[in-house]
Order: sequence, then structure tokens, then C-alpha cells
Amino acid sequence: MRDFRCPACGQQLAFENSQCLNCGSHLGFDVDLVEFRAVDDRGATTDGSARRVCANAPVARCNWLAAESAEAGLCLSCSLTRTRPADGDAVGLPAFAAAEAAKRRLVVELTELGLPIVGRDADPDTGLAFDLLSSEQERVMTGHADGVITLDLAESDDAHREQLRKAMDEPYRTLLGHFRHEIGHYYWMVLVGDGPARAEFEELFGDPDADYQAALDRHYSQGAPDGWSERYVSSYATMHPAEDWAETFAHYLHIRDTLDTAAAFAMAPAAATLTARVPGDAGLAHLLELWTPLTWSLNMINRSMGHADLYPFVLPPAVVRKMQLVHRLIAGE
Repeated sequence: MRDFRCPACGQQLAFENSQCLNCGSHLGFDVDLVEFRAVDDRGATTDGSARRVCANAPVARCNWLAAESAEAGLCLSCSLTRTRPADGDAVGLPAFAAAEAAKRRLVVELTELGLPIVGRDADPDTGLAFDLLSSEQERVMTGHADGVITLDLAESDDAHREQLRKAMDEPYRTLLGHFRHEIGHYYWMVLVGDGPARAEFEELFGDPDADYQAALDRHYSQGAPDGWSERYVSSYATMHPAEDWAETFAHYLHIRDTLDTAAAFAMAPAAATLTARVPGDAGLAHLLELWTPLTWSLNMINRSMGHADLYPFVLPPAVVRKMQLVHRLIAGE
């Protein structure tokens, strides 16, 4: 994530800001430019750019801008949400706002990486959409199906998420992590599917058409196989080739966004930014050369504050080879 500045006074801004705390200017984030614009009291940009604050600002605390012609006045990120809690859902709405904040961070990374974002309006069968549902009201299973990503909004509750993290023996579990994993399933359809990368995918990950329910039952009855950490980025990745891809894809997004933020704050070189051209396997190798010392230092800083490691994972050679395919496909190679 970039180091943002107020367009009026130059004050440093966080990605979530909707107002400059220095000069008081009201702000909106322009995802096309990846920067903030000043807005007036009516929510319209002051530079005549025909954009205004997203209509979801009150309910989702959205600070993005939407084109004045946008349907329902929604920004790119909010327009992808197909289902959300009802206006009277006092439990679900705050969780919905937290989920949308994480989703905006996902969407801007996808945009910076140049990945296509095709909504359900353009592709009714496999276009991208999000159902953000509260298990307080109904049974919800977080997952992906034909472009639709479903998220249980209970995941926004720290205590609930930590309970599940421990129960499922996961070293890392966040809203953003869920989104990055599930979007990996979507981009498998876009980047692999039955296309030319299919053979290499099967060589690295296995048969994506293997019986998923049988794999799920086996995973939760027997656990990960011995020695799994030498071939997979997480124990969950061992369950099925589709989950291995999604976990690897998510970790690629973790790495790219964290390195991008590090570069913005002079903790990594400019070559680590999301928009820098880092072609081929050598490009990924260079990113990982930067990643390893960065995560080691950040893990040590976290421990100094009494927290768990920021990135409690290792990337063995087998995982790096899988990530090389993800890297090349995202780069369009």
C-alpha cells in the first residue's frame, strides 16, 4: 500500500482516511489513480472530475469515489457486493463495514497488479460477486462458487475468529486473508481453467477435478500428511489441489502488498512495488530475496511487542515453484 498524502496540505494519510486530520479537508479515494481527491460538503470532487463519494459511505464507512454515472452511486469495490445485511441488522452491519474495508484493500491490490475484475453485471454466469452474510441470521459457509465469494461476517469478530484459528490449528486468520484465499479460486477460473497453463498446474498442484468432498472428509478426519511443510505453504493447502492453489495465490498477494508497503516507507527498494515490472521466475526470486529479511525483522519486532509472528510461514522450494506459476500468470506471461 502506498504512502498517501492529503491533496490539499500534504499531510500523511492512511488508506482508510475520509478526512485530513491536519487541514480538515474531506477526502475520497480514487482507485483509478490510486490517490486521494478532495471533496466538497455534497461529496463531489472539487477538481471537476465527475466523481463523488460512494453511496455506501454511511452504511459501510466506504471512503472511495464512484463515477457520477455509476449504478446506485457505488464505487468499484462496493458494486461487487451482491448481498449484505439488512439495514436493521445491528450486529451484521458493523461486521459488514469491517469486511468491506478489507475488501477495498484487496480490490486496490488486484487493480495495481493489473488483474481483470469482471463483475456479475458483465458476466452473469461467472462474474465476480460477494455475498457478505451474518451467521447470526443464518448458516453461512465462507467459500467460492463460480465467481461468487461468500464470507461469514462473524469472521470480523476477533474472539470468534481467534477461536476458529485455534480450533483449526491455523497460524494466521484474518478477513483480508479470507478474501485473498477465496479470490484465488476465482482467478483459477480466469488464469488457468482449461487454458494453456492447465498442464503445468496439474504437474505442480495435482488434478483440480479430484473429488472435493472426499478430499475434505479425508483432511478433517486424518489431518495433513507427514512432511507436508516441505511441499505446501499451509496444512490447509494439503487438502485438495484447488485449495493448494488458493493458499499459494493468497500468500503471493500477502507478499506483494506487504513489500509494496515496505517500499513506500523506504523499507524495501522501488523494485518491490506492485506496479514494478518483475518478469519471470527471476523476478519472483528477487521479490523473495527481499521478502525473507523483511519478514524476519518484522517477526522479531512483533515478538518485541509480545505478539505472534507477523508471517509465521516458510516457503520451501516446492512452494516457490508453485508461486512461480502464480507470478507468471498474473504478469500475463
